[in-house]
Amino acid sequence: METDQLEMMIKMALAVRKRAYAPYSKFHVGACVEANDGSLYAGCNIENAGYTATICAERAAIFKAVSEGKRNFKRIVIVGGYDKVKDFCPPCGVCLQVMSEFCNPETFQIILVKSIKEYKVYTLKELLPKGFGPAQLL
Repeated sequence: METDQLEMMIKMALAVRKRAYAPYSKFHVGACVEANDGSLYAGCNIENAGYTATICAERAAIFKAVSEGKRNFKRIVIVGGYDKVKDFCPPCGVCLQVMSEFCNPETFQIILVKSIKEYKVYTLKELLPKGFGPAQLL
């Protein structure tokens, strides 16, 4: 794993987390996704009083990248918490489902972060072992 690129992704996720709009849950999340070409896209969670209109940071980052023409991704960094980041923040099921649309479950890395030096790495397949994706529609 390229440590410079990973450190940049962690810094971007931590920075964008500060821009989260979470007046209801107070749980702020930042994410940074890396496309296969090395380009980076950050996103934060944006809540809505109608709850179902809320978007998670992971989907915000991925949708931003898709809107820029990216369709294949290498990894994503996720950091979240209330006032301070105290624990690892795994993605929700909806975000995992979106990842399964654009990411290879065997190689796509989901990196859960507590700090620049503290993180855990999973594959999409580890977190969504029996996921429904494009292959099921063939």
